[in-house]
Amino acid sequence: MATPQTNGIGRDARAIEGIGTSPCNLCPRLCGAMRCEGRRGVCGASNELLVARAALHFWEEPPLSGEAGSGTVFFVNCPLHCVYCQNAEIAAGDAGIAVSEEHLAEVFLDLEAQGALNVNCVTPTHYSLQIARAVQIARGRGLGLPVVWNTSGYERVPVIEALAGTVDVYLADFKYADARLAQRYSHAPDYPQTAIAAIEAMVRTAGEPRFDEVDGLPRMTGGVVVRHLVLPGALEQSKDALRMLFERFGDDVLYSIMNQYTPVMPEASLARFPELGVRVPDVEYEELLDFADELGMQDYFWQEGPAAEESFIPAWDGTGVA
Repeated sequence: MATPQTNGIGRDARAIEGIGTSPCNLCPRLCGAMRCEGRRGVCGASNELLVARAALHFWEEPPLSGEAGSGTVFFVNCPLHCVYCQNAEIAAGDAGIAVSEEHLAEVFLDLEAQGALNVNCVTPTHYSLQIARAVQIARGRGLGLPVVWNTSGYERVPVIEALAGTVDVYLADFKYADARLAQRYSHAPDYPQTAIAAIEAMVRTAGEPRFDEVDGLPRMTGGVVVRHLVLPGALEQSKDALRMLFERFGDDVLYSIMNQYTPVMPEASLARFPELGVRVPDVEYEELLDFADELGMQDYFWQEGPAAEESFIPAWDGTGVA
């Protein structure tokens, strides 16, 4: 097992400075947008740092949310733009408040003051440089929480490597094992191999799962959690995804098998993707969990009850930012 990097102040932002945003090559799209000049990348972002919400969040995996809540910061825009995105409003850039790196550092510190178990950066990829700087500022002012990178998994290895020392925990999706499905739903046929390479880099830099204890409950302080969201009509591709992950990573990461897909797409999109207009049947989800057991996954997170609810989608009203 690779030894994780140690958190530090000073190295983090400098390492990622060498990757940069003008031309932007932070994500695998490599669109080359001159964001420092106000041009927008494929993600929709210019060099303006936009945040839609910063608040305690109780719906992450138990060692990330605990009873106190995860200090989630939802960033605006997204490099991937999945057609079924549950946070489509912010992914499309239709909400959010512009903040400076100093302001973002204060947001992190405020979440710590509220009792958050961690600082959880949701969809952070296209703001990697600014977030690394904000973490550095916040740590210089006393931030002591683990930093969680809550990502689609569509990341570049050099960026993950540059974030060593900034990020403690990766909460990464592995959406597709099927390149055709990745193209259909995310316009990213390179997603499977790109995400696997990124997760390998996450394991190298963040190390094995590590925990301490808060209020008698385990809190994750390091390592990688890989999430897979089951999609309607895609049970076999979900089995392929779990098999690919477990064969590659075994027990070096934690797994989260999610059944919270909610059909919130507009009618025009549903007309193009009618198969996404339904929830995943419970019997298919149970079959996938049985398959995970057969693979040898000894311990993984799974969901029970009415996980697929629109009420799980928070309001993008600037809470905790303005």
